[in-house]
Amino acid sequence: MSVFSNRNFDQHENVVFHECRESGLKAIIAIHDSRLGPAMGGCRMFPYQNDAAAIDDVLRLSQGMTYKNALAGLPIGGGKAVIIGNAREANAETWRAMGDFVQSLSGRYITAEDSGTSVSAMQLIAQRTPYVTGVSSSQAHHGDPSPSTAKGVYFAMKESVRVRYGQNHLSGLTVGIQGFGNVGRHLCKLLIEAGVSVFGADPNLDNADRARALGAKIVDPGLLMTLPMDVFAPCAMGAILNTESIAKLQTGLVCGAANNQLATASVEQELMKREILYAPDFAVNSGGIIDAFSQYSPTANINVERQISEISNTLAAVFDYANSHSVTAGAAAVKLAKLRVENGLSSKDKLLSA
Repeated sequence: MSVFSNRNFDQHENVVFHECRESGLKAIIAIHDSRLGPAMGGCRMFPYQNDAAAIDDVLRLSQGMTYKNALAGLPIGGGKAVIIGNAREANAETWRAMGDFVQSLSGRYITAEDSGTSVSAMQLIAQRTPYVTGVSSSQAHHGDPSPSTAKGVYFAMKESVRVRYGQNHLSGLTVGIQGFGNVGRHLCKLLIEAGVSVFGADPNLDNADRARALGAKIVDPGLLMTLPMDVFAPCAMGAILNTESIAKLQTGLVCGAANNQLATASVEQELMKREILYAPDFAVNSGGIIDAFSQYSPTANINVERQISEISNTLAAVFDYANSHSVTAGAAAVKLAKLRVENGLSSKDKLLSA
């Protein structure tokens, strides 16, 4: 089947496939939109069930990056890379070959860490191309953007709780986290420090043990979404919210770090019918890309902490737009992001009055 007929194809500017027989690399880079600047987005490695699943993922993720980068006020477009394979089997040659692939696009796409990749992988990619970020040894976490992603989710959750429950703090709430990888674990720590009761699940026993050591209660992954909670925070893979799964969900709010949490856009309508507020993931999880962009373009003089804190104001604008126009929060976030892409980056005030 042609990429053009894929339901997730959205006038993407470039979709490039690459196979390196020497290293075993099989990868796809998708550039969705570069009107605001060169495309930037993470490089994900995952053992996809088939090539079609990888294509679906890279198309959806790159589109989401366009919206995420625009809402974050960054002068970059949206792109993404996926590598088909198991991260445990990757070696130095895999990452160097990925660097060659990124280099072949001559700066139209800038890569970064994502699920299944790491700072060390980015450093190996950087041996072959300058079009990579998340490798700065001077950054607080030595290039790792995941603590910044978690901090952004924390600010977004505070704003979402204000809108959904009418309180200006998180203390005393119960949050269920799905996935205690780098972002989920940092989010867990921030929430526990804020007086939140955290429970969650991760099939990776090491990840679960690290979260338990922070004070989280670990539950069976199959039971997580059926348990009562104030906030459900998906922090693993996408498309976990579908008609079947949300029927079991016992919460009033979904706010997490995972990309593409909705299996389809129509799922948000079903969430609304159940009085579950959905905080659009690409408005919530932009802390990491803000950090990554600041590392790649230090001359931009971005105050990372301040810009991450602005995520709460951006989300407030999304919820206000949704309420005033009688649309879902997801539709509102897409609309505001598209306005920025089409009209250029604007001030916070212009976004709030869109």
